[in-house]
Amino acid sequence: MEETISLKEIFEVLKKRIGLIISLAILAAGLSAAYTFFLVTPTYQASSQFIVSQSQNQQQNAPYDINDIRTNVELINTYNDIIKSPRILDIVVEELGVDYSSSTLANKLQVSSSEQSQVVSVTATDSNAVLAADLTNTTVRVFKEEVPQLMNVDNVNVLSNAEVGPNPSPLSPNPALNIAIALVVGLMAGVGIAFLLEYLDNTIKNEEDIEENLGLPVLGVVSTITIDDLPAQGRSRKKSNVTEMRGESVGT
Repeated sequence: MEETISLKEIFEVLKKRIGLIISLAILAAGLSAAYTFFLVTPTYQASSQFIVSQSQNQQQNAPYDINDIRTNVELINTYNDIIKSPRILDIVVEELGVDYSSSTLANKLQVSSSEQSQVVSVTATDSNAVLAADLTNTTVRVFKEEVPQLMNVDNVNVLSNAEVGPNPSPLSPNPALNIAIALVVGLMAGVGIAFLLEYLDNTIKNEEDIEENLGLPVLGVVSTITIDDLPAQGRSRKKSNVTEMRGESVGT
């Protein structure tokens, strides 16, 4: 026979274990906050942009042409590889004096551009906000200086440099998001444990449990009666009988 559980029983279980559920949620949120604020190293992100356009000679001799734009867009894929090459990054490391190899710096850089766009974004990620800005700005500047020698064309112009505000916000971690997720997980764990404890609890608490577990009909219920529940006259007589019994001597 399948057992069903009503909404009333669900709410009774939750009400019974509400302290456990709230405690687990608070514990999870507290652990998440401690981990976020004290154990995780924040990371910062800074971006700069440059545009791949006509070379200076082309700008003087002819207006923009659709073929020139298409050529510049196709060049961007090549430029993306050049930016993260040791030829560029070794110079960046030397100028900034950072203890990074070119491969380590390449892993900190992300080069991206929208489809059919001549604008390229260079983003650097580091645990130091100022250094992240220096990495991306220096990389773009060095790349602009080296491109004419590498490609025999001067068609890179810087659009914007990364700037660091007085109170930069880290890219990660996100304290509010982490704590919210931990709170939800704690609540879910608390509810799960509450129903597990209720499922494992085989004690008989009322007459309904007797009928369900033992299959026996309940003929009657004997209520627990205390002296305070008795009428005033009966209560005084009861107390008198108890006093007399306590006053009797044994063996008389």
